[in-house]
Amino acid sequence: MSNCTAFLDVNARLGDKPALVFPSRSEVVSFRALLEDTCRIAGCLTQRGVVPGDRVCLYLEPGARYVIWYFALWRIGAVAVPLNNVLRADEVVSMLDDSGSVMLVTDAEGYGETAQGLERSSPHVHVILDDSDEWKCECERQSPFLRPVHCSCDHLCQLQYTSGTTGKQKGAMLTHGNWMAAMDAEVDVLGLREEDIYLGIYPMAHVGVSWGISALKAGATWVILERFDLDRYISLIEMHGATVIAGMPPVIHSLTRTPEGTEERMASAREMISGGGPLHPSIWKEFHRRFAIPIINAYGLSETIVVGTGTAIRPEDYACATEFRSVGMPVGYSEVKIVDIEDPSVEMPVGTTGEIALRGPGVACGYWNMPEESAEVFLEEGWFLTGDIGHLHENGMLSITDRKKDMIVMSGWKIYPTEVEKTLIEHPAVDDIAIFGIPDDHRGEIPFAAVVVKPGQSITLEDIQAYSRDRLAGYKVPRKMVIVSELPRVGGWKLLRRELRERYMDGTLVREA
Repeated sequence: MSNCTAFLDVNARLGDKPALVFPSRSEVVSFRALLEDTCRIAGCLTQRGVVPGDRVCLYLEPGARYVIWYFALWRIGAVAVPLNNVLRADEVVSMLDDSGSVMLVTDAEGYGETAQGLERSSPHVHVILDDSDEWKCECERQSPFLRPVHCSCDHLCQLQYTSGTTGKQKGAMLTHGNWMAAMDAEVDVLGLREEDIYLGIYPMAHVGVSWGISALKAGATWVILERFDLDRYISLIEMHGATVIAGMPPVIHSLTRTPEGTEERMASAREMISGGGPLHPSIWKEFHRRFAIPIINAYGLSETIVVGTGTAIRPEDYACATEFRSVGMPVGYSEVKIVDIEDPSVEMPVGTTGEIALRGPGVACGYWNMPEESAEVFLEEGWFLTGDIGHLHENGMLSITDRKKDMIVMSGWKIYPTEVEKTLIEHPAVDDIAIFGIPDDHRGEIPFAAVVVKPGQSITLEDIQAYSRDRLAGYKVPRKMVIVSELPRVGGWKLLRRELRERYMDGTLVREA
């Protein structure tokens, strides 16, 4: 076994060919420079005492540097802990502490956000400012080549945080073997080749970044769009001649509402990725009718590095996916089965609904420092319980019908109700609160707040949103709210979110953001 960054050495033969293109800053990183920059940062880290197994948090603006930092850490056998730059100070400090990270890599803006929290809770963490002149000069003095540390298949290289339904963060432990499996599977699914141009829109701290890394592995060019903007998205496809484009249900929905002529501007694209949430059949059909670009509807999780162990629709599958409801068949060495929701040792027959279980080389080796939670879903014989509900068709295609957990998926972002509730219950006017998801045509789902107000107090949606934004990442902020006299509970304690979802499913009688 070797290091999952070894492909950088192989692809250095491509020389000055663009590997990473970041239009917002007019940055172009060649394949040769990608290897050299990775090695220089890796050399600096080694000199500063970072050793294999050390955890390092990345809290940076999206862009080429974020990608290079992944590779530099993996190169020396260290463990990347990617954090989204929309997270607030308390959220960053919480993940620093939970992961036991020895270092935080950020920039001037990120340090300004986290400085007080670090001084208060994590004074032992060493901070590197990636945009400082001092750090840049230190990197320039390093050798442009550093051989990758030899790693076994199960050598940890990443903690991918994904909160649980209780609101507690869970760090999925991803290995070099997991990443090699994911890259091979995604190259295979997309049919990636050196002449491809991939336009990526997934956040750098999201496991969807794997599609871009897989494109680099294939020798393709990765164009990075740091935040989705419909006009820029279409312009970049046209400008760069993108052949493979990232998407998600809200993106696809937006494209179906563009003016005639958009089809010609996107003519270079031969396929589009969708994932991160349910793609409504009517939207999928309309997109296919207008653009005739096959959608690779993929299914996977942070714990499986998307289709490292997962399923996907391929262009050739469209003949048996005419209802536009499936997430396809197993990819690579993946396996899928449906098990009884109450007893996962019982496999359900074809066509019967149950919990989706996945097995394959992309499955994480558990959750960081959470042996009990790991044992509940990472089963013997390698099966992983996804928490999603679905069924298999006679032709082997998988369809997802529901979620076992109460997680909300809005535009690909995962929102965990308990985490939001624990924050908003601290508002001085809130007596009780429930967060749940309701359908939204554009974003898949949106977070909805049902609030019980304390006697003599009043509160508005704007108050809730302002309070949320100061304490939570923006995507977790409730989009709608209703005031209720009490919340439905079983025995006075167990909250019935399903009843609330059904009651407010159509979004009427509420205030909307």
